[in-house]
Amino acid sequence: MSRKICVITSGRADYGLLRWVMQGIKDDPQLVLQIIVTGMHLSKTFGQTCRDLEIDEFQIDKKIELPIDDDSVQGISDSISVAVSEFTKAFKLLSPDLILILGDRFEIFSAACAALVSKIPVAHLYGGEVTSGAYDEAFRHSITKMSHIHFVAHESYRRRVIQLGENPNSVFVVGGLGVDSIKKIKILQKEKLEEQFKIKLKNKSLLVTFHPTTLDLETPESQFTKLLNVLSELKDTTIIFTLPNADTGGRRIIEMIKNFVQGNPNSISFPSLGQKTYFSCISQVDGVIGNSSSGITEVPSFRKPTVNIGDRQLGRLQATSIINCPASEPEILFAINQIYSAEFKKVLNNCINPYEVENSSTKVVSILKDLDLTDVIKKRFYDL
Repeated sequence: MSRKICVITSGRADYGLLRWVMQGIKDDPQLVLQIIVTGMHLSKTFGQTCRDLEIDEFQIDKKIELPIDDDSVQGISDSISVAVSEFTKAFKLLSPDLILILGDRFEIFSAACAALVSKIPVAHLYGGEVTSGAYDEAFRHSITKMSHIHFVAHESYRRRVIQLGENPNSVFVVGGLGVDSIKKIKILQKEKLEEQFKIKLKNKSLLVTFHPTTLDLETPESQFTKLLNVLSELKDTTIIFTLPNADTGGRRIIEMIKNFVQGNPNSISFPSLGQKTYFSCISQVDGVIGNSSSGITEVPSFRKPTVNIGDRQLGRLQATSIINCPASEPEILFAINQIYSAEFKKVLNNCINPYEVENSSTKVVSILKDLDLTDVIKKRFYDL
């Protein structure tokens, strides 16, 4: 009897990582792929990226719309409430044998809550990581406790999941799925990228991806203003923005990006680049600026520098290509100048991505296929 695996994706970021796992499930005759899309995938503001799944010839079984255009505290809370209820209904309709979720967003937390009360086993990708600058960390650890199978990116994260009381036999190191995707995608050359962007890249170019830091005392608007002030002073530099996620304060950052682009002809913004264009962009720019997890986990594989601003990613394992700096104009400018230095370019040449593991997607599919799900729902706390 085929095993039904329901994959939940809430936006461009997790779909980019899950894409080849989903393909592997779809192609396996002993597995049945079910797909639920929600969150930013269904929002015009964030590019309606559910179309990416359709382009990749995936059949979407259920769409769960959430009120994510309101990124206030009340709006996020309302989204969580609606999501838990709607996921519970979807699980009753689809009757999956296993649910696969990735990450730490509130939509994914809601799916885990619904699966828990529905008594459906949960496989979670990327627990055990630490990001003390955002409330995503609390969501992530909570999802770990509601999950039964754990796929982690590094041995150090495996130890932390076990520390949370999870059985070592249920925790698997599979590396970074984003790194795996880089190897599967044919990168666009500079001319094709410029044609797609309808701009010519200047002598220097930077990709900016900045998200709200939801636990900092300083507002996301204040932090981002400092970054924009630095970017506005850069000469002969193309600035490429990707818009932030649907987090508290995100809409204000989107407004600030749009205003900046209107006043700076050397800049351009996109709600979502899609994984192929995003990776192609990384391969052509001089560096990535902001506070995205991608700057930590994927950009090092291109041997490109990341200027990581603030505490949003504080605690993640990092490659030597990462330059950390506080959200201060002098520090940000110093860090950007550093990526052009001859000394730092030597560091890049020897950079090793700690998230790189061979055939990550294949490993995940193989484990999902062979798992013994007998009594997996009844977890016992694993004492160290």
